[in-house]
Amino acid sequence: MITIIDYGCGNINAFVNAFKRLNIETKVAYTKNDVNEATKIIMPGVGAFDHVMQSFNNSGMRDIVEKKVLHDKVKVLGICAGMQILANSSDEGIEKGLGWIDGQVKLFDISQIKYKTKLPHMGWNEIKATNIPIFDNIDVNSRFYFVHSYYFECNDEINSIAKTDYGFEFTSAVNKENIYGVQFHPEKSHQNGQQLLSNFAKL
Repeated sequence: MITIIDYGCGNINAFVNAFKRLNIETKVAYTKNDVNEATKIIMPGVGAFDHVMQSFNNSGMRDIVEKKVLHDKVKVLGICAGMQILANSSDEGIEKGLGWIDGQVKLFDISQIKYKTKLPHMGWNEIKATNIPIFDNIDVNSRFYFVHSYYFECNDEINSIAKTDYGFEFTSAVNKENIYGVQFHPEKSHQNGQQLLSNFAKL
C-alpha cells in the first residue's frame, strides 16, 4: 500500500489523482495508525524548511514513519521540501532535519545564476539521472517541473542520483538505500512525472 503522509504541507490530492491514473492503490495517512500498513511512503512538502519540519514533528506520525523507514526499510520518496527535510539542516531555518541522508540544504548563490529571474528556480528544467530503476523508461535529459530557492548538498556524492543545471549543477534527486528524494514535482511533470511515480511503486 502506497501511503501518502498528510502533515499539512503538500498537495495530497495531486498525488492521489496521479496514482489513480496509474491504477495504483493509495492511502492518505493523517494519524500514526494510518501508517501501520504502509509498504511504500510518499512525503510531499511545500513551504519553508522550519515550517515543514515543525508540521511533521507535530503531526504525531514522525515516530511511526521513522520506524517504517529506518527499521523496517520501507521505501520512501520525499518530494520538494519533503526531500529537503531528509537532510541534517538548512540555510533556510534553525530546525534540525531528519538526517536520513547526510547533507545540508543550501540557498542558491544568485551571483552564479545567469538568468534574469534569479530565484526561485521555477519552471521546466532537465535532469541528468543515474541509471537506477526509479528512472527507468525516462529519457536522458528529461524535463521536470521545479519551484525552489534552496538545494540539497550531499556530503557523500554517492547519494546524488540526478543533477540539474541552474547556474551550476546541483543535486536534484537523492538516494540512500530505501530512501529517495526529488527536488522537482513529479505530480506536475506530466508523462515524466507519471513514469517516475510508477517506477517508485514498482521498486
